[in-house]
Order: sequence, then structure tokens, then C-alpha cells
Amino acid sequence: MKQLTAIIATLMVCLTLQAQFATIPLPQSVTTDAKGRTLDVASLEGITCDATVDMMRNAQFLSDYTGLPVISQTDKKTVAVRLRLNTAMTNPEAYRLTTDPTGITIEGRTPAAVFYGIQVLRQALFAKPATLPCGIVESTPRFAYRGMHLDVCRHFFDKEFVKHYIDILALHGMNKLHWHISDDQGWRIEIKKWPRLTQIGAWREQTVIGRNMGIFDGQRHGGYFTQADIREIVRYAQDRYITIIPEIDMPGHMVAALTAYPELGCTGGPYEVWGTWGVSDDILCAGNPKVYTFLTDVFDEVMDLFPSDIIHVGGDEAPKVRWKECSRCQQKIRDERLQGTDKHPAEEKLQAYMVRYLEKHLAERGRRIMGWDELMEGDADRTTIIMSWRDWSGSVDPATLGYPCVKTPNSTLYFDHYQLPQSAWSNTLLFGGNSTVEKVYNYEPAPDTLTPEQKKLVMGLQANLWTEYIAYPELAEYQVLPRMAALAEVQWLSPNKKDYDDFLKRLPNLLNLYKAEGWHYAPLPKKEN
Repeated sequence: MKQLTAIIATLMVCLTLQAQFATIPLPQSVTTDAKGRTLDVASLEGITCDATVDMMRNAQFLSDYTGLPVISQTDKKTVAVRLRLNTAMTNPEAYRLTTDPTGITIEGRTPAAVFYGIQVLRQALFAKPATLPCGIVESTPRFAYRGMHLDVCRHFFDKEFVKHYIDILALHGMNKLHWHISDDQGWRIEIKKWPRLTQIGAWREQTVIGRNMGIFDGQRHGGYFTQADIREIVRYAQDRYITIIPEIDMPGHMVAALTAYPELGCTGGPYEVWGTWGVSDDILCAGNPKVYTFLTDVFDEVMDLFPSDIIHVGGDEAPKVRWKECSRCQQKIRDERLQGTDKHPAEEKLQAYMVRYLEKHLAERGRRIMGWDELMEGDADRTTIIMSWRDWSGSVDPATLGYPCVKTPNSTLYFDHYQLPQSAWSNTLLFGGNSTVEKVYNYEPAPDTLTPEQKKLVMGLQANLWTEYIAYPELAEYQVLPRMAALAEVQWLSPNKKDYDDFLKRLPNLLNLYKAEGWHYAPLPKKEN
């Protein structure tokens, strides 16, 4: 009887430990203390850490989250949260969180891993438990690339919002921010060699109301980030172990740049920064030598500002109408002996030539290029990282063609789309389809249709927030939350660890944390509650 009682007690402690750390993303492993001990949360006196800059900053983050002070541990009897580096751990992003009567220890091979463990503890302590069962909580992210995207071109979001957005990513254990900073509707990054990009290209005279209905608001809109702003934002992200991947979209989506420097286009203009949405026929002139100088100058300054080893070069939605009619572009095709095929005309090969030109230039400085899946149409080099978005068009999975890739399918991971049932849609508020929390949660970026070797090419996934119809910070928050929680679990957990019904049971505590932070989030549809 005593043995049965002990087994039941141990089981109850295990269930309680799992309940206390029923966080998002869910930890992969929870091991209960064999003795059934607990930690009195009120006994925690503070936070101690290894004496490095990064770990001291981690300790301050935890202090800000919990109110516990950062202290110097001089007495072994001190009950504290201890942050430690552990070089014996192999994965650089795996954390281990151990609870015992003397406190809580969070350890990892790197400060980033410790930071992820801090986010888990942050959620656990937010529920204000009186005690925590003793045991070990561990997790290793499934994917190395765990990202979100932010478009600041269609509507401008300032420096403080970008920092705020980074904070939201940090809570969800993400490590990449894909920052879309140039487009037809506004150029958002200061380039000192080409000052008119922001003097002229950062501003549009008006913005269309709704979905290109021909009615405009008559309000000048714009803004940009100085290089000092960008350095500040990059540091802010680095402190939270998030790498910012900048995107300068080329050769298309360049109307703002062409407005500033019309000589870079095939026709010479005049051009006007777009106040509408869609795809323009006016793109960079691939036959103009000045365009290549422009590209190297711009990307040199971008690389000086962003230490990311990956630089996004766009490559999407670049109609070749102007190139077919441009004598300089046609001469470039002849000079470079670019041969088209029935499937891929010479103009697509010309875009591939431009991309390879940039790829070589970036490689000389130790960088890799990333681009949208249209780059495959020009037979991009297999070192190019393909961002796969056109699943609705029947496009081929980049991994099957040997490309390293990041999955961000339009049908599921475009967070500018609706997240509620169609009956709740507005006719003019947003654009596109419907992607619910459940749909995001059930997405599988490396399906079994891929071979084991092809699955290794899937670096990870991200969701995109395009802002044509998202003009305010509150709506931006609402669009990404709580779908970002579902995305985070896909990024961290293998398919056999995922359980949507269990996710819904864990979600309320996270929603309450959102509420406490003052963040806006969408309600779950009734059928998903």
C-alpha cells in the first residue's frame, strides 16, 4: 500500500510539473524529481549568473520580467534563479531548466540557449504558482531558422515599434527577423551614397483606400530609418539573440528607387512613389551599367549595417515587359550570351545574371544570399537560400531541387490574411485568404513527401506580415497574435510532439501574459475554443 501511495504521489508531482511548465513552445522533456520535492517560489531571493556581459544582460531581462533582483551569490544557502553556461551541452540553442529546493538553474551551451530557458520560466512564473515541483525541463529547437517577417514599406512603422516587435519574437523563442525595407511604396533605409532614396523615395503623396478602389486618402505618408536608427535596432535584436535579415528587393518592387533616380529604369520615367498596391512593370534596367554600381553601393552599406551572414535580395514579382522592349537589356542578353528556353525566356536568365552578380559581390564579404522562390526560374546557384512562398501556384518545393530553403507558404503563413472565419471578414480591411491558428499549428514544413536528405535542406520557417492593409501598430499586433504562438510550436517541436487540443489548453496563460503586456491579439474562433 505504501508503495502504491508513493507511486501516486510521484505521478501527481510529475503531472503538476508538466502543468507548471505547460508553456508555449512546449518543452520537449519534463523529468520529475524522484523524491517529490517542491520549491517555495516566495523563497526565491534573486538572480545570479556567470560574470559575462551576455549572461549579466540575461539576468537583467529576467529581473525585468519577474521583479526578482540580480544579486551576487555569496552564501550557498541563498535560494535563487541561477543562470549558467554549460559547455557540455551540444546543441547551441538547447536549454535545461532544473528546479530543486535551493532554487532554479537555467543552463545552456550559449547565452542564447539560456535566454530561451528564461522565456519558459517567464511564462511559468507569470501564472503566480505558490510552489514549483522539482525536476528537469529541457528542450532543443527543431529548426535553426525560426523567423518572422515585417514589412515597413507599405505602411511605415517607426523604430520603437520595430523594437516592440522584436520583443514579441523573443517571447516566442524566435531567432530571425526578416525586415522588408524597400518597395514600390517607400524606401526605408538611409543610403549615404544615394541620398535621394530617402529624400524622395521614402514618401508618397497619398495612399489608396481599400483594395485599389481608386479612392485616395490625400495624406502624405512615409518615413525612413537613419543608419544610426538601424544600428540601434540591430543591437537591440542582438541583445535578444535575434538576427535581422534585411531585404532589398530587386530588380522588381523598385518604383520608389526609380522615382528618386529615374535613370535606373528602362524608360527613364518619370516615376512616382506608388500609393497603390500590386506589381509594377517598371523595374531596374538590367542593361544599364549604373544599375550595377547602384546595387553594389546599396548592398555594401546594407552589409556595413547588418552583421547577418544572410542578405535577402528579393527577386519576386519582376515583370520582364520593359526588358523585352529595352535595347540596353536586349544588348546585355546578347553580350552575356544568355539563352532562353521554352520554359524560361532569356529575360529570366538576365535576372539570374543580376542575382549571380550580387551573389558574387556578397560572397566576397562572407555573406550568403536569400531570395523568393522566383529565383529558381533562372536556375539560381544551389547555394542560394530559397524562401518558398507560392504554394498556391503549384510551384516545386525547393528542397526537391537541391536548394536550402525557408518555408513561408502564402496559403498558411501570411499573417496579413484573415484569421477568423469568412463570416467575420470585412470587405475592405485586409487582403487574401484565411489562415486560422489551427491551420498554422498543423502546418508541416518538411513533409514526408521529401526524402531524408531533402528534409535536411529545410532550414526552418517564418510567417510574413505584409502591411498594405495594416496601418497601425495595434492591428499589426492583432494580426500576428496568437498565430505567432502556433508558429513557435511548429518551429520548436517535431510533429510527434505536437497536439493542438493540448496547445489550446496551454494558450490561455500566454494570452493573459499578452494582456498584461498591453498587447492586442485576436480571439480564437468559437469552434477552436
